Amino acid sequence: MKLAEAKQQFISSWGAFGTHWGINRTMAQIHALLLISPDPMTQDDMMDELNISRGNTNMNIRELINWGLVDRVLLTGERKEFFTAEKDIWKVVKQIVKERKKRELEPMLQLLDRLEEVEGDKRDKEVKTFVDTVSSIKKLGKQADKTLDVMIRAEENWFVGNLLKLFK
Repeated sequence: MKLAEAKQQFISSWGAFGTHWGINRTMAQIHALLLISPDPMTQDDMMDELNISRGNTNMNIRELINWGLVDRVLLTGERKEFFTAEKDIWKVVKQIVKERKKRELEPMLQLLDRLEEVEGDKRDKEVKTFVDTVSSIKKLGKQADKTLDVMIRAEENWFVGNLLKLFK
């Protein structure tokens, strides 16, 4: 497979995978392009390579910066802004986990805290079933939260080594 074809396939596949990680396809495609680019790129470069509009490019670049996956780079003598992505995949994964935790898990746990305090007779079958279900989900969510915190703080070698022990 030629490099151009491989790059296109990587960008397309990363875009599809991104939708499973909680980001839109175009955002993931821009991220993929920056991941495999050896040099920082301008918005114009990205627009040309991915055949997307300036507004779409700008909006998704801002969101990638908010996620901590892309940085602005100032190049001496250049008037345009350039962008680059973190190339260390372990750091990328940790950053995605941190953002998903902040955007999804933490709000869910806050909601479950409020729902667990439902008013009513705890002996009532419906109240008991509701509280027990919410409590079970909250317990699982808190365990996931702790596990993700360990992963975020962990170094790659330690985490991968311990993960492999689980599958032996």
